Amino acid sequence: MVDKVWGRDVLPAPFAAPEGVRIGEIWFEPPPEVPQVLVKYLFTSEKLSVQVHPSDATALSGEAGKEECWLVLDAEPGARLAIGFQREVTAEEIAAAAQDGTIEDLLTWHPARRGDLFYLPAGTVHAIGPGLSLVEVQQTSETTFRLYDYGRPRELHLERALAVAENVPYAPEHRRSIADGPVLVDGPHFRLDRIEGAPDAATQNAYRGALLVLPLAGEVSARDGSARAAAGECLVADGLSSLDFSAARVTLLARAA
Repeated sequence: MVDKVWGRDVLPAPFAAPEGVRIGEIWFEPPPEVPQVLVKYLFTSEKLSVQVHPSDATALSGEAGKEECWLVLDAEPGARLAIGFQREVTAEEIAAAAQDGTIEDLLTWHPARRGDLFYLPAGTVHAIGPGLSLVEVQQTSETTFRLYDYGRPRELHLERALAVAENVPYAPEHRRSIADGPVLVDGPHFRLDRIEGAPDAATQNAYRGALLVLPLAGEVSARDGSARAAAGECLVADGLSSLDFSAARVTLLARAA
């Protein structure tokens, strides 16, 4: 559990925040079997900073590229996510808006509803609004360049942010819904599926190697009885064939590309 100024002191079940602590993130540390993929829960009560991440190509020595996605688990009325700009903008416009606080007005704020999936290529300028519970799947990297942080006393990284930021609107093809089918992301760095019950043949074929298993409802266990996970927990497995989905209801599966 990671304490964040924008987190919550009351978390949705099955989680519970320690008394007096605002939990914003819950990480499942990448295991040796899947070191490239980091899975988190995010819980917001305030806006997160306006920020951007580099790609593998634009990262400098000591940095790491980061592409990510958000699956909306729950959203209060009016909850929004800022992703991309309303129009193509210049680096000078971004810099000026970051410095005078109007950068929020340049961004597109997308309504966020339960079941929405947003994929964010590296270089996408973004911010998460309050009132959201998300699962975030990402490259294993915490390289973040902040453009604006609402006056909070945290470091900004304007020069590096401007060097990697894409100055264009968010491409609609990066947005999906759980209603569109089980494959939520099949990208250059990781794959994410949401299944109900047991995996079908197509899913089994797509997950032949090591993967992360995140139950959202129900339970998944190892066939040999060595481990099991319910909502709020995560398993690493060497393949789907080693898992028992007889008690599963809704499960996220993730693997490196």
